[in-house]
Amino acid sequence: MLREVMEAMELLADPEASGEAVREWLVGKGLEPDEVVVTRVAGERGGTDFIKARLSSTGTGPVLGIIGRLGGVGARPERIGLVSDADGAIVALACAAALARMRERGDSLLGTVIVATHICPNSPVIPHEPVPFMGAPVDMATMNRHEVDPEMEAILSVDTTKGNWVINRRGFAITPTVKEGYILRVSEDLLRIMSYVTNEPPAVLPITTQDITPYGNGLFHINSIMQPATATSAPVVGVATTACIPVPGCATGANQVVDIEMAARFCVEVAVEFTAGRCRFHDPDEFERLVALYGPMRHLQTLGRGNG
Repeated sequence: MLREVMEAMELLADPEASGEAVREWLVGKGLEPDEVVVTRVAGERGGTDFIKARLSSTGTGPVLGIIGRLGGVGARPERIGLVSDADGAIVALACAAALARMRERGDSLLGTVIVATHICPNSPVIPHEPVPFMGAPVDMATMNRHEVDPEMEAILSVDTTKGNWVINRRGFAITPTVKEGYILRVSEDLLRIMSYVTNEPPAVLPITTQDITPYGNGLFHINSIMQPATATSAPVVGVATTACIPVPGCATGANQVVDIEMAARFCVEVAVEFTAGRCRFHDPDEFERLVALYGPMRHLQTLGRGNG
């Protein structure tokens, strides 16, 4: 996995990084040309290339989504180089390349994996506490529309989550499962896989109700890691690359190769286990009981009263 991570970083560090360049790289790694789709989308603050790779299998297992969340891979012209915010895209693309390599060698998954992210080397920097974040050239609704696929039966949302004081360790962490406005218990299957991958006790990123509401409502969000959960009924778990101190999303030279590799390896192992039916993101019976007792919480997936 280290090779795929380093190659993805080299691709995305290019000032001319684009969806087409990434598409060529993925096809070279074993994906079929029709399995990788690039869509150019323009917004008020520029444009970006959305890229979606679908790794199909001959099996009938479930469909996992791996979404690389970020504002952009670069902050040009304000900053030169690959920014800390790029971790999500690096992980997602490395996973697609690694899964394609596995499939080519005969280790096909029993289900399907859909990998989605976007490539923008000149995204804006935006104010945030305690450190600045990277903005995106398009709004969050547009990002969800192009990255959250209706076929995804569960989603890993990978995002750099270093600009905070709530988790203070190097590596990566996972969030509790979020589904239809409910923050559920942390998946024990995912904790198990994480501990095997890292050879350490698992780490959990704390999230709040504000974090699972859509951007644009004026509330504080730790970052965009849980935004896919506002656009789907599938269970969503955040995979956060983390640091011991707050690191700005626009910081360059801050991408930790070993941490990114571990996060990517975790996502691949989850893909193997989930598509084989050996990993659950949540307990469906317990979720049904929650809704029966306390009612639906889907209003938390909207912008709130009077805003749709």
